[in-house]
Amino acid sequence: MKATSYGVLILNEQGQLLLAHATGQKHWDIPKGGAEEGESAREAAIREVREETGIELTADSMEELGRMAYLPRKELHLFRVALHTRDCDIAACKCTSFFPHHASGVMTPEVDQFRWVDIADVPALAAKSMTALLRRLPGFEGMPPVEG
Repeated sequence: MKATSYGVLILNEQGQLLLAHATGQKHWDIPKGGAEEGESAREAAIREVREETGIELTADSMEELGRMAYLPRKELHLFRVALHTRDCDIAACKCTSFFPHHASGVMTPEVDQFRWVDIADVPALAAKSMTALLRRLPGFEGMPPVEG
């Protein structure tokens, strides 16, 4: 059985996507992660956004996009929300979800930076698997290929 992650595509009024930099990694990603026991898909997605960015979403503000193939052993259940940049100051975003650093064991935030990204720039920043998934969604299908 495939694992499922729950994530939210957060878009601003310019159609830019909020991406978070995965600490210690090359790639940027959307806020996403696994559900805790008893959580619905929507509740898990809201919690993941809150933990990884500090942004508080409401259940009724999110459009459900559904469950999609993502990695060989993982599916992604996605939601989409539109936020105005005046209501979403990414300079105030803060990750409160930590993991032990592989070398030192020091507790490290899952993400360490945030940015609004034009859809055309997503392939240069996101992992190939995320880019491939996004290309299947309305509004993202025109993303250019990764160069290099």
